[in-house]
Amino acid sequence: MSPDLERLRRKVEAGERLSAAELDALRGAAQGSAGPTLWLTVAHALINAEANREALPLLERLRKDFPKDLQVRLGRARALLGLERYGDAEEALGEALALSPGDPEALKVLAVLAMRRGENARAQAHVAQVLERDPFDTEARLLKEELETGALSAPPPGEEQVLRPEFNAALAAALRRAGVAFRLQGRDVLVKQAGGEVARVDVASLFAAYGGNRQELAAYVDGLAARLGGLGTGGPEAPEAWLARLRPVLRPVGFEAQAAGALFRLGPAGLEVFYVLEDAEFVRYLPAARLGAVGLTAEAVDRAAWRNLEAHPAEVRPAVLDRGEVRLAETFSGLWLLAEGDGYDGARLLTAEQRRRLRLHAGDGPLRVSLGRREYALVCRESDAAECEALARLGHSPDGIAGLFRLTEEGLLPVPSPR
Repeated sequence: MSPDLERLRRKVEAGERLSAAELDALRGAAQGSAGPTLWLTVAHALINAEANREALPLLERLRKDFPKDLQVRLGRARALLGLERYGDAEEALGEALALSPGDPEALKVLAVLAMRRGENARAQAHVAQVLERDPFDTEARLLKEELETGALSAPPPGEEQVLRPEFNAALAAALRRAGVAFRLQGRDVLVKQAGGEVARVDVASLFAAYGGNRQELAAYVDGLAARLGGLGTGGPEAPEAWLARLRPVLRPVGFEAQAAGALFRLGPAGLEVFYVLEDAEFVRYLPAARLGAVGLTAEAVDRAAWRNLEAHPAEVRPAVLDRGEVRLAETFSGLWLLAEGDGYDGARLLTAEQRRRLRLHAGDGPLRVSLGRREYALVCRESDAAECEALARLGHSPDGIAGLFRLTEEGLLPVPSPR
């Protein structure tokens, strides 16, 4: 796939609208393709542009030509949802589940539809299936919280439901109107403020928090764009306030290109240590340019961040790897999980209190560590060959840290890749 075509695919995946020229270029590339992938991208581009009626016949054709393709079924369901044909959409999602039982994307959409109708028991069953396979699925956890708090109720008659791609496109347009520098990156949007700091925002969380209808969407995303563009660190007049909220995070080498202007230092095992301000909604990196204005040094920031994290260790829980997925275990398993859900678990491994807690479970010997997912850290005894091999097979997500590490009393060291 050419770089230009890959760029268009990523825009569509992020829910952005394509220009007429971009859509024509995508159609032209799809004309010469054999499989459904590019035509499916065309269909999603049409849906992003609210051209659901044009997208649906294309998806119907793909459904006939590729009857076993899961993504075609999911795309068709999305178009039907956009046309408010909810019953037909549920039927399409059922077809997707017949092809791939337990598919999390289909189950989450079915859960939302059930919640909109007030069928919370049915929605809970769908969400439970997703979390059974992946306890760390962010969207499923948000749905679970909404179900437990009763935060999401059925919309009044006549209101139009807002879907995730439409929300993404509206947010991107609002950020452009507000003059906010941003970049969509997978499930996140990176927002750069005037002071140089970069905020990484989980769009899924923002979408889940939106409870309005289509008529209210424009005003909501405009307010959100203004808020994102105005994010700061608390200002030079109150450095103590944000010093108390500082936390260290571990990132792979070269991450400074993504968090431009953020303060960082070289860390252990070839990693880099960045500093974030604790925030319930946003990942906010501390800009290096702010230090001089408040009379602080990088060393003082580093000490404060690690001191703060030392006071908040994670619970150490037994876990198992089941077909490449992490699940909690009820008893000793030889694998332990740190998963506070705040993104600091990798850095916690370097704190004294966290190491003490790990020794209570795993003993005094060296540990093998996987930081392949930001949502958690996995460790096992280095002497346990089977668990070490399982960690090696686990791999890493796009925003995780590749490779395995060795944790000893001396600190964190890289494990050489097998030749």
